Amino acid sequence: MTLDLLPAVDLLGGQATRLSQGAAGTETGYGDPLEAALAFVAQGAAWLHVVDLDAAFGRGPANRAQVAAIVEAVTPVRVEASGGVRVADDLDALLDLGAARVVVGTAALETPGWVAAACARHGQAVAVGLDARGRTLQARGWTREGGDLFETLQQLEAAGCRRFVHTEVSRDGMLGGPATESLGALLAATRRPVIASGGVATLDDLRVLAALEPDGLEGVIVGRALYERRFTVAEALAVLAGAAP
Repeated sequence: MTLDLLPAVDLLGGQATRLSQGAAGTETGYGDPLEAALAFVAQGAAWLHVVDLDAAFGRGPANRAQVAAIVEAVTPVRVEASGGVRVADDLDALLDLGAARVVVGTAALETPGWVAAACARHGQAVAVGLDARGRTLQARGWTREGGDLFETLQQLEAAGCRRFVHTEVSRDGMLGGPATESLGALLAATRRPVIASGGVATLDDLRVLAALEPDGLEGVIVGRALYERRFTVAEALAVLAGAAP
């Protein structure tokens, strides 16, 4: 097996954008999100991680047209959609657009019963986002604190949720390397596959993460490092393929 690579396309005001630690006002714009998505696909990406940051900040699904355009343009490449998915209508809308998987975050803290039902209904098409600073989960676009990471993980796994996306908020967009210690603890606490996000800056970071695959790591989301040309999608895929046991 080889870790899945999910290049990130984060949408803010219709543009491809990266934030530092998810904080509003720290954005760096990278232009047309469709161009970015197509460039990642041209280099071999089999997945894209597409986030509506406006929706995550509670401004409504302002970028749904852009998400739809990306999904249509990159098919059969699969899109994992995220950002502001808090009720059934949000989830259904993204699945109807053709997203292969939708990440639900804040709702897992605020309406866990609905999230459990969504996981049961949609199976592999739903992942739960566990965005945390250490053990403390973050909600509402990382503007509010939530519950304990490990307690919530255990509850969601017991409820039948099949996949988790873990972001160490303090590392996100900072190019300081992934949070391997907290990620390792999370992998040890669940039998479900986990996708890691936050901090990847170098190809060596990908090699470190690839070593966690036997522990249950399934994929890695990479954003700023690609936009700032620290390495390319093609180079990352080659490294992950070479690191596979």
